[in-house]
Amino acid sequence: MIHVRDLKKIYKVPVKQPGVWASVRSLFDREYREVRAVDGITFDIAAGERVGFLGPNGAGKTTTLKMMTGLLHPTSGEVSVSGFTPKHRDDAFLRTVTLVMGQKQQLLWDLPPTETFALHRALYDLDLRAWKESLDELVELLGLAAFMDQPARNLSLGQRMRCELAAALLHRPKILFLDEPTIGLDVEAQVIVRAFVSAYHARHGATLLLTSHDMDDVAAMVDRVLLIDQGVIRFDGSLPELARRFGSGRRLVVRDAHADFSSIGLTRAGETWEVTVDASDINARLSAVLARSPAAEVTVSDPPLEDVLRKAFGESRPAAAP
Repeated sequence: MIHVRDLKKIYKVPVKQPGVWASVRSLFDREYREVRAVDGITFDIAAGERVGFLGPNGAGKTTTLKMMTGLLHPTSGEVSVSGFTPKHRDDAFLRTVTLVMGQKQQLLWDLPPTETFALHRALYDLDLRAWKESLDELVELLGLAAFMDQPARNLSLGQRMRCELAAALLHRPKILFLDEPTIGLDVEAQVIVRAFVSAYHARHGATLLLTSHDMDDVAAMVDRVLLIDQGVIRFDGSLPELARRFGSGRRLVVRDAHADFSSIGLTRAGETWEVTVDASDINARLSAVLARSPAAEVTVSDPPLEDVLRKAFGESRPAAAP
């Protein structure tokens, strides 16, 4: 479905030297430095897979998504999406994919979302019956009926994002590229978006590539993870494999409104006490907690995904040259 081979995107960025004369000189003899946004990545995604494309800011995630949708041309390497070369932007290719970016909008600001939906029907030349069937399904899954006739400027951010998703999926694409789809949304809207993406995947078997800094998005919407850092793929595998490789220790969470566990190394976190320790130390720490408060509610689990990823990025970066 998606094949990427030695994909690179290199930008030439002008170097600005300090001083007036340096600025004048740069008009005639400008210096440049190379920025390797994507530096030779290779991976395959099969039809129907749900993949998280994760990395710190500036790692190359959005650049890669834009090359896979044809918005950017690679400096070198190959990318094939559903048999198409994205940079050619063939009509058949555009009917196969969709790109949803959490910080961009396609809704007509002064008109209700229904007008945007009608415009998309015309742009994709959709059969009226198929368009209506798709729209009805999306309205039901996303709960749009109560506000889809209001001007877009009157909608909340969460409502607009749900309408953005509906507009992007009216043509029932086979491949979904989602770039930070829940950014800025409140908790309720985030839950709705995650549930919708999972339900859409289950109904249509769509292939999903998600970028997000929200680990709840990752846990809810993907099965496989690609970690990219400094333009290079550092890890490719399932979420359990990620936890086994980079997870360290076990997390102990204690809920007790009255006891104080600070003297045995736990830290207060709202209504709970928490600590992450080596697996070999978890039984002793648990015994100390129960000795102090036999009735305490105790949970032992893997460390949070945020901690796993923080460790993964720290270990994957090459050591600085001496």
